[in-house]
Amino acid sequence: MTDLNLSLRCATRREWVPSLSVLRAWGLAALGHRARGCELSLVVVGTRRSRTLNRRYLGHDYATNVLSFPAVSVGAVRQLGDIVICPAVLRREARAQGKSRRAHWMHLYVHGVLHLLGHDHERPAQARRMERREVSVLRSFGVANPYRSI
Repeated sequence: MTDLNLSLRCATRREWVPSLSVLRAWGLAALGHRARGCELSLVVVGTRRSRTLNRRYLGHDYATNVLSFPAVSVGAVRQLGDIVICPAVLRREARAQGKSRRAHWMHLYVHGVLHLLGHDHERPAQARRMERREVSVLRSFGVANPYRSI
């Protein structure tokens, strides 16, 4: 299998976070053949930090579930960027949407990875393409289409 260098930093310990090996498997599935030589980092934050980052970089004054910050590749190693996830927001959303926390974690993490690859959902055609990829990856792990339950 291809390699993926994944670093994990948890700024909050109050919430459940999937293991590094599980996150790596989800990331590899999202990246597919593009995973070789890639690095990315996942930062797990509380609601206060999520709100600060969302306000600073996107202009939205609320805590959000996931943010992605693409990086510029340098040398042989392809640095994809950083994904920031707020498990407290994620947990509330999963409960409200009737999803398992694990399934919602997987969806948001895959969503963040795809953003690092350049996928977006600003226009309908872009959103459909990104959602198809998300659904395909989630299905490979036995997780139902998250867009059908919204």
